[in-house]
Amino acid sequence: MSFFGVDCVRKKERELERKLRANDREYNLPFQYATNAIKTNKYNFFTFLPLNLFEQFQRIANAYFLFLLVLQVIPQISSLSWFTTVVPLVLVLTVTAAKDATDDINRHRSDNQVNNRKAEVLIDRKLRSEKWMDVQVGDIIKLENNQFVTADLLLLSSSEPLNLVYIETAELDGETNLKVRQALPVTGDLGDDIEKLADFNGEVRCEPPNNRLDRFTGTLTVAGQKYPLDNEKILLRGCTLRNTEWCFGLVLFGGPETKLMQNCGKSTFKRTSVDRLMNILVLCIFGFLAFMCTILAIGNLFWEMNEGSQFTVFLPRQNDNNAAVSAFLTFWSYVIILNTVVPISLYVSVEIIRLGNSFYIDWDRKMYYARKDTPAEARTTTLNEELGQIKYIFSDKTGTLTQNIMVFNKCSINGKCYGDVYDYTGQRLEITEDTERVDFSFNPLADPRFVFHDHALVEAVKLENPEVQAFFRLLALCHTVMAEEKKEGEIYYQAQSPDEGALVTAARNFGFVFRSRTPDSVSIVEMGQQRSYELLAILDFNNVRKRMSVIVRSPEGKLSLYCKGADTIIYERLDQSCSKLMEVTTEHLNECAGDGLRTLALAYKDLDEEYFNQWKQRHHEVSTALDDREAKLDELYEEIEKDLLLLGATAIEDKLQDGVPQTIEQLSKADIKIWVLTGDKQETAENIGYSCNLLREEMNEVFIVSGNSPEDVKEELRNAQTTMKSVVEEDSVFLPQGTLGNGPKVISDELVNGDYGLVINGHSLAYALERGLELDFLKTACMCKAVICCRVTPLQKAQVVELVKKNKKAVTLAIGDGANDVSMIKAAHIGVGISGQEGMQAVLSSDYSFAQFRFLQRLLLVHGRWSYLRMCKFLRYFFYKNFTFTFVHFWFAFFCGFSAQTVYDEWFITLYNLMYTALPVLGMSLFDQDVNDVWSFQHPQLYVPGQLNLYFSKKTFFKCVLHSCYSSLVLFFIPYTAMHDTVRADGKDVADYQSFALLTQTCLLFAVTIQLGLEMSYWTAVNTFFVLGSLGMYFAVTFTMYSNGMFLTVPPAFPFIGTARNSLSQPNVWLTILLTSILCVLPVVTYRFLFIQLCPTVNEKVMFKVRQAKATPPPPPRRTRIRRTSSRRSGYAFSHAQGYGDLVTSGRFLRRPAVSRPSGFTNIGRTTTGFSPMGRSAGYSPTGRPQNTKVPDVEVTSLQMYRTFRDPAH
Repeated sequence: MSFFGVDCVRKKERELERKLRANDREYNLPFQYATNAIKTNKYNFFTFLPLNLFEQFQRIANAYFLFLLVLQVIPQISSLSWFTTVVPLVLVLTVTAAKDATDDINRHRSDNQVNNRKAEVLIDRKLRSEKWMDVQVGDIIKLENNQFVTADLLLLSSSEPLNLVYIETAELDGETNLKVRQALPVTGDLGDDIEKLADFNGEVRCEPPNNRLDRFTGTLTVAGQKYPLDNEKILLRGCTLRNTEWCFGLVLFGGPETKLMQNCGKSTFKRTSVDRLMNILVLCIFGFLAFMCTILAIGNLFWEMNEGSQFTVFLPRQNDNNAAVSAFLTFWSYVIILNTVVPISLYVSVEIIRLGNSFYIDWDRKMYYARKDTPAEARTTTLNEELGQIKYIFSDKTGTLTQNIMVFNKCSINGKCYGDVYDYTGQRLEITEDTERVDFSFNPLADPRFVFHDHALVEAVKLENPEVQAFFRLLALCHTVMAEEKKEGEIYYQAQSPDEGALVTAARNFGFVFRSRTPDSVSIVEMGQQRSYELLAILDFNNVRKRMSVIVRSPEGKLSLYCKGADTIIYERLDQSCSKLMEVTTEHLNECAGDGLRTLALAYKDLDEEYFNQWKQRHHEVSTALDDREAKLDELYEEIEKDLLLLGATAIEDKLQDGVPQTIEQLSKADIKIWVLTGDKQETAENIGYSCNLLREEMNEVFIVSGNSPEDVKEELRNAQTTMKSVVEEDSVFLPQGTLGNGPKVISDELVNGDYGLVINGHSLAYALERGLELDFLKTACMCKAVICCRVTPLQKAQVVELVKKNKKAVTLAIGDGANDVSMIKAAHIGVGISGQEGMQAVLSSDYSFAQFRFLQRLLLVHGRWSYLRMCKFLRYFFYKNFTFTFVHFWFAFFCGFSAQTVYDEWFITLYNLMYTALPVLGMSLFDQDVNDVWSFQHPQLYVPGQLNLYFSKKTFFKCVLHSCYSSLVLFFIPYTAMHDTVRADGKDVADYQSFALLTQTCLLFAVTIQLGLEMSYWTAVNTFFVLGSLGMYFAVTFTMYSNGMFLTVPPAFPFIGTARNSLSQPNVWLTILLTSILCVLPVVTYRFLFIQLCPTVNEKVMFKVRQAKATPPPPPRRTRIRRTSSRRSGYAFSHAQGYGDLVTSGRFLRRPAVSRPSGFTNIGRTTTGFSPMGRSAGYSPTGRPQNTKVPDVEVTSLQMYRTFRDPAH
C-alpha cells in the first residue's frame, strides 16, 4: 500500500478473481494479498507534524492568520506588533494538534490490541502461536470454543458430528442466536490430524474482496476434483465460535480485505451544518473586510492628496512615495488592524465548547447503564451542536430497538388467559422486577433463566389439567429445535429462530421437556416420565402457509397431527365445533396484540391409521415428483390440515429494550422522523413497528410496497402519494438547488391528510433506489410519519441515508449495533453505536455510543439541544462583540487621516479576546440552558427550532452585524463628543489620544459584558465569577500596564503611563461609560420586550411557564404502559425460515445420537404438597405476604363447555 493508499485502490480494481493454495506461502506471495494486520491510524512519529500542520492550514481561517503574520513582519504596513497574531495562532495549532495526537494514539492502541492477538497457525507441519497481524492468505488456522474468528476462513473440519460449527454473529449483525456452518465432506475427513492438514494443498478460486455478508461464491479443487463453495462454508472475521471444541479453517481474506473491514465503509470527515455555514460566513466576512479596507485606502488616497501634501514639509514621505503607494500600504495595514472580524480565538473557543459539552455526555449518570457498566461516550468532540438539529433518525432493529430476546409472556388455553397477575381485589397488577415469580423448583430440568409470574398456570399443570398438558405437549413436539446436553440436566437449545426457542423453553419449564431428537423420533420428558414419539412427518413452514405441523405417533400408538401458526391461518382450518372457543380466544389474542405481543395459535387433530397410510404414500410420490412438487405438496398439506381442534394461543414478546416506545413517542413529538432499516422479514419488522409505537393503529393507513418490478413499485408509490396528498404540489417537497440549510419551507410543504406509515421490502427498495424512482420513493417516504425498510443489505442502508442527505438537506442520525450498520453510521451526519452488546464494530465506527436506545432521547432533547443553543448563542455574541470592536476602528479612521492608527491600546487589542471577554462567553457556552432537562422532556417541541436553523443562520448573522454597527457608532461617537473640547475640574485638557483610547475600550468592555448578561438565561456561580472576574481583571491589568513601574521597565511597550489613574478618576468619564452602556442596551431590551409580548417563541413560552412554576418542574408523567388496539399478528410465521423441517428429518444437523437418560423428575400427581396456590386462583399480595383469606379451590378448566376433549396422548 502506498503512502496515500492509491495503489491499494488500484489493486482492488484489478482483482477480478482470487486464487490461492493452502499451505503454500510461496505460491500466494506474488499475488500481494493483504496481510491480516489492520490499520486505522492516520499518523506515525515522523509524519505527525507535517501532515497535521498541512491539515490544519487547509482550514481557511488558519491560512488567513498565517498570511496576517507575514504581513505583520513588514514594517512599512504593520502598525501592530507581531505577538498579537503569533500567540493566538500558536495556541490554536497546539491545542488542535494535541487533540489529534490523542485521538490517533488511541487508534494506535486499538489497532495494536487487535493485531497482537494470538492465533494457532499451521506452519512447517506444526501448530505455532502467531500474532494475528502475521497471519497470511493460504494459512490454516485452528480455532477453539469462544474464540474470535481471526480472518475470513473456509471451514475445513470441526470437532462436531457432520463437521458442523456454531457461530455467533453479534459483531456482524447484532444477532445473538447461533448460526450453523458446515464443512465439505472432503475436507471434513482431515479432522484434527496435523499431518493430513499439513499435506492438504487444495486450491481455491473465489470472488474478490467485497462487503456482501450474506453471499460467497467460489470453488475448491482437491486432487483434480472441484467442489462448490457458498456462504454456509465460510467463517467471517468478527464471528465467535460457540459450542464447538475446535475447528480448522483456511484463510481466504485477511485484514482490510475481510468482509468485516470492507463493511466499515469509507471514513468521511464529518462537519456540522454550523461549520459549513461558518465557512460561508467567513468568506463573506473576508469580502466585507476587503470592502472596508478598500474604502479606507481610497479615503487615505484622497486625504493624502488634499491634506497630507500640506505636511510634507514637516514630514517628508519616505522614498518619495506618492499618495497611491500610501493608499496601497494603508490597505494592507487596515487588513491587519481589522482582522478581528475573524478572530482566531473564535476557533479556540469553539473547540473548548465542544470538548466541554462532550464531557457532559461522558459524565451523564442518567445515560449510564449499570447492568453492563457502560457509560455514554462522545467518541468525537466536533459534532455536538448537530445533535440539536436532527430531522431523520435511521435505526437498525435487532439489538438496537429490540434485545433479540423472545419471552413467553402470555397464553390462552381452553378459553382461559394466563400471564397476568391480579391482587385480591381482582385488579390487574403491573409486572415489575419485584413481582413474585413462579417457582419451578419442582422441575429439575427447568431453565433457571425462564421467568413467569402467573401461578395459576403452573397450578393447572400440577393438577394434570388435560387441556393444559396437551397445550405444552404440542409446544414440546411441534418445532425444529435441536437439543444439546453435555452435562446431565443442563440442556441447551439451538433454535433456528428465537420464537421457537422461547416456546420450547416455556414447555420445558412447565414440565414438558424436549430432550433429544433423531430423524424419526422426538424424546420428551412429560411431568417426570420419559416418552419417545415417533416422528412420521414434518409439514414445514413457508411464507405462504404461515404454519408448521408435525405428525407423530405416541408411545401408546395414537396418531396425532400438531399444528401451530398464524392465528388467521389456523382459524380457517378449525372444526365447526370450535366456534365458541375461537371467539373467546380471539378476544385474548386482541388483548395480547394490544400489548404488542407476537401471537400464535395452536391446534391438533387425531388421525385415522388407514387414512394416514394412504396420505403418506401419496406424500412420498409427490416428494419425488419433478414437476410442480411444491404446489402438489401444498395441496397434500391442505388436505390433512383441516378439521383441527383449537387448543389455544401463545403470546411472545419480542423483548424491546427498556423505554423504546416512550423514546420513539418523545422523538416524534419533537418532529423527528424515524426510519427503521432492518434485515428482518417484513412481518417481523412490521410487528416490532407496532409494539415500539412507531406504527400506530390510529394511523390513517400503513402502505406496504412490495412490487417485484420497477413499474409495480412506481405505481404503489404514486398510489400512496395520491392517498396522502392534500394541497401540496407534486414536486414542492424538494428544495431548489441553490437553497442552503433545512429551511422552514421543507417542513411546511410536507402537508398530508392525516398520519401514514410506509413499509417497503428489500427487493422493492432496490428498484426504489434506482435513479428514475428514487425521488418518488423519497417524496412518499417523507410524507409518512414512520418508514420501515425490510430485508435491506448494509449497502442499501447507506444508500437510503445518502438519498435523504442529498435531497432533503436535513440533518440525519443513524443508530445501530452491528457491522451491518457501519456503512449507514458512517454515511449519516451523526453515527451512534449501541455499546455493551457483544458486537462492538458499530461502536468503533460511531461518533457517540451508549448502551440503550432510550438514551437517544436524552442525547438529542437535552444534550443536543443545549449544545446547539449554546453554540448559537456563542456565535451570535462572539460576532457581535468582535464586529463592534472592529467597527470602532473603522469610524476612527475618518478622524485620524486614514493613517491605520489603532483606536485602542495594543495590549488591549491582544488581550481583548484572550482574557477580557474569553471566560464570560465560555461560561455562557458551557453552562447556559433555557430550561432544565425535565422541562426539555416535558416540551419536546423545544427541539424544533434547531431543525429549522432558527437560532443561527445568515439572517441572524446579518442582524448581529447591524446590531454591532449601531453599538460601534454609540461607542465611538458618544465618548468622542463627550471628550471633545472638555477640560478637567482643574482646567487641564482631557482630550488626549491615550485618554480617549482608554475611555473607548472601557465603554466597549462594559457594553459587551452587559449584552452577555442579557443573552444568558441561566446564571451560575461560575458564570457570575467569570463575568465579574473579567471586569476586575481588566481594571487590574490596565492599572498595572499603565503604571510608572512598567513604563520604566520597558518604555516602548508601555507608553500609556498614568492614563488610567488620570482618566478613571473623572466623574464625566464614568457618566460617559454609563450613558454608552444604556444606549447600547436600550434597543435590545425594547426589541425583546415587544417581541415577547407580540409573538413569543416556543422557548419563551416554556420559560414563562417555568417562571410561573417558580422554577419548580412539574412531576414527571407517570410512565403508563403503552397499549394499542390492533388486529392480530402472528409472530411465529414471521421469524421462521423455510426448509428446516427437511434438515431435521435428514439428520444433517444432529449433534449426537440420542441416549436414554433418567428423567430427573420427582413424581408429581394431583397432590401438591408444600405448594401454595397463587395468582388468579388464590389471594395474592403484591408485597409477597399471603393474605388472611381462605384459599379457594383451584378451578379446573375444561373444554366440555365447548366440545368433547380427546387427549392425543391416550
